[in-house]
Amino acid sequence: MSTTLHCQLPLPANFRADGFLDFHRRDAQQVAERVVDHTLEKGLLWHGRPALLRIALYPDHAAASLLLDGSASGDDAAQLASTVRHMLGLTQPVAEFEAALADHPQLGPLLARQSGLRVPQTASAFEALAWAIIGQQISVAAAVAIRRRFIQAAGRQHSSGLYCLPDADCVAGMDEASLRAAGFTQGKAQTLLRLAAAVASGELPLAAWQLAPDAAAIGQQLCAIRGIGPWTVSYALLRGFAWLDGSLHGDVAVRRNLQRLLGRADKLDAPETERWLAEFAPWRALVAAHLWALQAGDGY
Repeated sequence: MSTTLHCQLPLPANFRADGFLDFHRRDAQQVAERVVDHTLEKGLLWHGRPALLRIALYPDHAAASLLLDGSASGDDAAQLASTVRHMLGLTQPVAEFEAALADHPQLGPLLARQSGLRVPQTASAFEALAWAIIGQQISVAAAVAIRRRFIQAAGRQHSSGLYCLPDADCVAGMDEASLRAAGFTQGKAQTLLRLAAAVASGELPLAAWQLAPDAAAIGQQLCAIRGIGPWTVSYALLRGFAWLDGSLHGDVAVRRNLQRLLGRADKLDAPETERWLAEFAPWRALVAAHLWALQAGDGY
């Protein structure tokens, strides 16, 4: 039995469809996400059931559908609209941010060129955390390859053939050996398994946190898990919870592109980058996203 749900959401005039689609083009092999023209198809587990999420972007609206392998529950339609709105970044106060910094000597011209930029979100906070753990201290290309093998090792597929992003319950049932075979270091494999167990048991209520994120409380609890540090928390808060004030000063690409923006010949270190970003609270992570966009296509 299969079920299809639909929703449609209006898009602002300056919505940057390419930025959203590029984020989901990171893996050219397209085992779990497929971008065709203006449409994303993404395999994921929806309350444990394999599902295909399709989001088509048009000049003034997004049309989404969820193809479930199984029957729908009572709140699935409302959750579909909420998930799509979150993934597209439509809850982010982009207009307020751009207006506040329009006259800044360095950022003002950058924001004008990249007006409407939003931070594409993962479908769940667990997906963001898994990606952040995978990406610790390695290149994006290497992280994408490990992520692909991880998704395949989890082994959940939608009837369309797309693999599904594993959820915490699924990962909690995996073993360290399968993660190591996918390319995880021992430390990262153990960290991800600890995280999955804590989420699956309810110790870390990620879904509830997404409804009303308290960044300080979330960060404190996540950092208590061995192997999760400030960069992982800030990235996950940005991609999974749409929290736009994380200071990503430890990110190599942020420092490199800030050096470029400032026209500096010498490299910036993390403390100097942190001091520069501090001026832009409560939007430091959104500033970082604009710096990432200077090297469009890298898929951060």
